[in-house]
Parts: sequence; C-alpha cells; structure tokens
Amino acid sequence: MNNHDKILILDFGSQLTQLIARRVRELNIYSEIRPFSISDKEIENFNPKAIILSGGSESVTDFDSPKIPKVIYELNVPILGICYGQQAICKDFGGTVSSSTSRSYGAAQLEILEKSMLFDDYWQPKNNYQVWMSHGDCVSKLPDDFKVIAKTDKAPYAAISHKTKNIFGIQFHPEVSHTLDGIKLIDTFLTKIANCKKDWKMGSFIDEAINQIKNRVGKEKVALGLSGGVDSTVVATLLNKAIGKQLYCIFVNNGLLRHNEVEEVEKSLKDNFDLQIITIDAQKKFLSELKGVSDPEEKRKIIGRVFIETFQSAIKDIGNIRYLAQGTIYPDVIESAATSTGKKVTIKSHHNVGGLPKDMGNLKLIEPLRLLFKDEVRKLGKELGVPSLILNRHPFPGPGLGIRVIGEVTEEKCDILRKADYIFINTLKENGLYDKIWQAYVALLPVKTVGVMGDARTYQHICVLRAVTSVDGMTADYVDLPHSILGLVARKIVNEVQGINRVVYDITSKPPATIEME
Repeated sequence: MNNHDKILILDFGSQLTQLIARRVRELNIYSEIRPFSISDKEIENFNPKAIILSGGSESVTDFDSPKIPKVIYELNVPILGICYGQQAICKDFGGTVSSSTSRSYGAAQLEILEKSMLFDDYWQPKNNYQVWMSHGDCVSKLPDDFKVIAKTDKAPYAAISHKTKNIFGIQFHPEVSHTLDGIKLIDTFLTKIANCKKDWKMGSFIDEAINQIKNRVGKEKVALGLSGGVDSTVVATLLNKAIGKQLYCIFVNNGLLRHNEVEEVEKSLKDNFDLQIITIDAQKKFLSELKGVSDPEEKRKIIGRVFIETFQSAIKDIGNIRYLAQGTIYPDVIESAATSTGKKVTIKSHHNVGGLPKDMGNLKLIEPLRLLFKDEVRKLGKELGVPSLILNRHPFPGPGLGIRVIGEVTEEKCDILRKADYIFINTLKENGLYDKIWQAYVALLPVKTVGVMGDARTYQHICVLRAVTSVDGMTADYVDLPHSILGLVARKIVNEVQGINRVVYDITSKPPATIEME
C-alpha cells in the first residue's frame, strides 16, 4: 500500500472501531486498525496521512486506562479523536474528564456553534443534526488550547478543535449509520483537512498484491487449503495470476461439507481457472476424531488439528513446498485476537489465525486477504473474474457442519443436516431470496421432540433455520422471512428428511449472539 495515503486507526477497545475502518475504505482511502499500544517506531514506519482515535469502553479517569502514544502529536498530521479518543486528547492537553451525571446513549441533536475546518459548508451554525452518542464519561473542562465548535443538550463539548493545530475531538460516533451525516464529517476530515487522495481501489490492490506475491515467492511452490468458499477461491485466483502452476490447491473432504460440495467445487474451479486441485477424502478420519465430543471449542480445535495433519501429508507428497497460503480475512483476525486493551476476549478460534503450528514452522505464511472485510473480498473476486455463482455463495465456516451439528457430530447427523440445508437454500433460490441474504443455513439441535406423522408417534431432531443480513460479518440481524416461505421450508424438511420432525427459526441478532450457532 506504499503508493497510497494511509490512515492509521488506533483502537482503544470500542466495538465500533471496525466500522471506522470500513467508512474510510468506502471513501477509497486505505486504513488499518492497530492497537493503542503500538510502538512509536511502528507508527513512524506506517507513515500515516492522518490518525483517528477510536472510542473505548474504559474510563480515561482510571489510573491504568489506555493512553495515546505521545509520538502522534509530534508527527504533524491531522488527528481526530472519537468519544474515548476525544476524552484522552483533552486529558493529554490538561483538560478535565468526569463521569457524566446524565449518561448519553442513543440519538442526540448536534448544534453547530461556529464554522470550522471539521464542519464545512454542509454544516450550518445554529442548525441541528442527528448524531449517535454512547458514553458515560464526558469532558467537563476544556483544555486552554482548544475551543468548542458544537454541542448537544447533554454534551456541552460535543465537538472541539485545537486553536492552532489540526487536532479535533468529537463525543459522538460518526461511523455509525444513526449519525445521519457522519460519513460527510469523516470525508471532510480526510480530504479537506488531511488532503488525502481517494485512489485506493481493488484494481490497485490486485496489482500491488500480485507484485508482492511474485517478489516474495520467486520460483518456490505454494500450497493452499481450498474450501470452495469465497475467501479461499479469491486467494487461489489471485495466487494463480501471480505464480500460475507453482500453486497447489489441496481440497480436503472432511465429511463436514454441504450437499454435493466436492463435485461442485472441483468442477467450477477447474473449469474456470485451470487450477491444480488435489482432493483428499478424509471423512472417516475427521468423524472418528470427533466421536463423543460435544464442546464447540474442542470440536473446532480437533477439526483444525486433523485438517493440518491431512494437509501436511499432502504437502509431503507434493514435495518442496515452501509457502502456505490461507484465506484469512479481517473479521477472522479481529474475532480471534485479544482486545487492544490487552484483555483476551476470543469470540471463536480460527485454525488459520495466529501463525503456523510448530511442526509446520518450516513453511512461510501468505495471507493476502488478511486486512480485507468479506464484502471487500467479494469486490476483489469480481475484479479477478470469479463467477458470481461462487462469489455470491453464502459464507461457510471452516469447521463446516461440525459446528452446525450442535453437540456430538456423527455421519448420520451430517447426512440429515445436509438434506435439510439443501432444501432451505434451494427454496430461497427458487423464490429469489438467496442473493438478498448475507448468510442462511440449517443447524441441528442435540435434542429430540415427540411428533406425529400419519398415525405414528415420532421422536426426532429439531432443526433451526438461520438467515441474517450483514455487510462484513462483524454485526448481523435476522432476516424477516415471509411466513409463507418459512412454512414451505418446514413442510419440505419434515416431509422429506428422515430424522427431523420440528423446524424453528432463529431471530437473534449479532451481538448478543454470533452468526453461527455453536
């Protein structure tokens, strides 16, 4: 990304930090999130055109609260502090931050008090604009070097600016959609204050990524674990453009794949991209290792371990593999990492995050999508010519049906689930709903219920339908599917899938739930 302006986003633990990065990239300006604890040298090497400080859940009044790296004030680049970021700036410059007697969460009306660089011609003094607040602390005394440029009824210092430097602080969150004109504010900060060029696009990403891969790999061989999903397919296509027949795609059939997955993946990728695909049937091995295991985290680790063992065996057969490519994307990294405040909060384990196992330490890792969100990966795939049939497939987790069969995984349960999932997905496609949904699938619960079929009593599984809307997988809401569709799917599953006699629909958002149900 050396040829483009880069925005450094320092994370202080906010759940909304990823949204800031997304908004910046939507403006065709490159951004990266780094923890507030990043070293001075790393900040200087990053060479940011501007810096944004995120919100955070802690209080700047606490003794051990996250601190702003002092070096950022010496770089002479524009700085925008959001919520916690604003409060931390004020504290650094001698202001006072206090616990608010009237905490503010939700919509508020922002009144512009005077013209400023941050509020350009779009924003008019004395007019009100809807913004979104989420804070307990607030600035109670402004530093001498700052002035107030906007307020709300509960936040007298809702927006502030340094009197002589391009340092700004806002109490509200411009990155969320509920701040109706938030993207305009971010745009103004980046283009009119920081003078950033809007020239970061997928086309330029492809050229840079291909050059980086070529320079790094040289004439060496690269192995890639191929799943047929969007991420691994896009990585395969990108690597194929860069190094051609030096790439070996290893497709492991773990017995946890969807209906006809093996045949569809082999055909579509060989026909469209002439990829070298080595398919390994390891169904018995995976199912044997999972026998008697119900804990979802343990299942994930077993599936990851057995995959690596199977993959290693395939690599040895090929010989002289020096690099391992993976389809790791940004949400994988974020959800598997410690928070920026140093407190470990792993939402889920990903076997392709966190480096290579010790016994694969002789391989070097290539993760060209590591800093992209899912929708950005799809845009990249479109630029690379990946067919929409593959590109628009709903996300499928690495552990596959292993985490959609809740409880112990067996071959019988996987077969039942495959049939039910196929019915659900096909019904959505036939009714023009599939492409309007970010992800849909069926999960199988570890409980059975009594039912009546004909004149007979049944005692069979409950399955759960899940369909969500999302942009990048970081947050999600359930799809309000028509009752007629839900009824049709339920009837088909109960009538056609031996082993299920009850169908329910999950209407929980993420958060508090995750998208997958394990």
